[in-house]
Amino acid sequence: MPSYLSPGVYVEEVASGSRPIEGVGTSVAAFVGLAPTGPLNEPTLVTNWSQYVAAFGEFTDGYYLAHSVYGFFNNGGSAAYVVRVGGTDEGASAGAPAAVTGSAAPAALPPGEPKQLGTFHVTAISSGSLSVEVADPEGEGPAERFKLIVKDGDKAVETFDVTAKKGGRNYVVTQVKERSKLITVTEAAPAAQLARPDNQTMALPAPAAPAPAAPTGTSGAHPGPAEYLGDSADRTGFGGLEAVDEISMVAVPDLMAAYQRGAIDLEAVKAVQVGLIAHCELMGDRVAVIDPPPGLNARQIRVWRQETAGYDSKYAALYYPWIKVFDPAAGQSRVIPPSGHVAGVWARNDFERGVHKAPANEVVRGAVDLELQITRGEQDLLNPIGVNCIRAFPGRGIRVWGARTMSSDPAWRYLNIRRYFNYLEESILIGTQWVVFEPNDHALWARIRRNVSAFLVNEWRSGALFGQRPEEAYYVKCDEETNPPESVDLGRVICEIGIAPVKPAEFVIFRLAQFSSGSGELEE
Repeated sequence: MPSYLSPGVYVEEVASGSRPIEGVGTSVAAFVGLAPTGPLNEPTLVTNWSQYVAAFGEFTDGYYLAHSVYGFFNNGGSAAYVVRVGGTDEGASAGAPAAVTGSAAPAALPPGEPKQLGTFHVTAISSGSLSVEVADPEGEGPAERFKLIVKDGDKAVETFDVTAKKGGRNYVVTQVKERSKLITVTEAAPAAQLARPDNQTMALPAPAAPAPAAPTGTSGAHPGPAEYLGDSADRTGFGGLEAVDEISMVAVPDLMAAYQRGAIDLEAVKAVQVGLIAHCELMGDRVAVIDPPPGLNARQIRVWRQETAGYDSKYAALYYPWIKVFDPAAGQSRVIPPSGHVAGVWARNDFERGVHKAPANEVVRGAVDLELQITRGEQDLLNPIGVNCIRAFPGRGIRVWGARTMSSDPAWRYLNIRRYFNYLEESILIGTQWVVFEPNDHALWARIRRNVSAFLVNEWRSGALFGQRPEEAYYVKCDEETNPPESVDLGRVICEIGIAPVKPAEFVIFRLAQFSSGSGELEE
């Protein structure tokens, strides 16, 4: 409390007690797969296709990751984390001077004569006894980071802490162009070594070789289940995604590429998909987008779903069949897993309608055809077991025609219910952090009720909750009944929240009957 010792007027700022809860994002995807270059086992955020290409490369034969990420952005996705598994770290700094062990002797720069430095050309702008030196960076950092030192005689006149990774903020070409008054740096043809004035050589990483057309094994282009599953302590595979809280959907499109080429069998596929579902259930705020094996007809996918896979989870959704898209790398159409495009449809639906609306009856952008045309009779067999079909309709395009989870529990049958609860739980969790260590009394309980109710009434007004009045749509209970003295003594405050979410109109039935004109009565 402030002290008032002398007469006068005092102005004080006091907290209003209103701490609104903001809704969290629900449209951030994560893709775990294969790429010819890029950081290994490091979740990398990309917000558009150009950023993905700069980090992981273009479309590559034998991989589905690039096509899936492209389909995600093409269908309305705005942000994705990409985890590259398999291969080695060499691809992360392909063709670039990485951090050097020990310092290199300065290389002289005659005016106007380009000097090759790895895969770059360095040229002096003005005359003088200029030289350039590559040295180790200070502190820890990515492998492609290094220090570029410009010397005039024995004196260092310019120093740049840069990377060879194109597209980054500290890219060597960009940094030198913006800051240097003595040299210019341009890209050159790849070189395997950097010549020193003393005729010694400093080895540099060679450019990454193209991805093999038919990769085999588990330590090369197609990793085994252990590399996908990873370890949370080492931040590898799915374990690396545990540290990224904003992810709401996860897909592993390249898993089926390994199966197609015989690198893994269906048991290994099941092991990875079970691990993916377990990851989503453990985190509790994301849903797995499951791809089925390729080339299966409706009867075979039913057997696979019920007997081979047998998944039962409210944190997973399965989409069938594969879709056909144009492949710029091959110059023709190819069939790919649907998970990337479906994740983009989810993101678009969240933005345009809200996460409470089922992400179905939506056009799959970029899909030119389907691996197999599904009939209504076939979907009659697949829909009840949680297989969301993608179908082509004359004049209406290719659309997602299902919105179910892989759960046998009727309460969590619909995908939008699961994802909406994820949204509510995360929003309330983040928006009520201020409650911790507050005095646990009636005033605190009233503030919690007020803030949570204010958040839910906005959800009801947006059409996310069922009921003609707020009282029918939700309730918030935080009082003596939920917080008895023994609970308060343990330092707990318990708030009970009930909501009535809207469910999708999956079966629309119009009942038509004849009646006599003017009589208003139906004919028997």
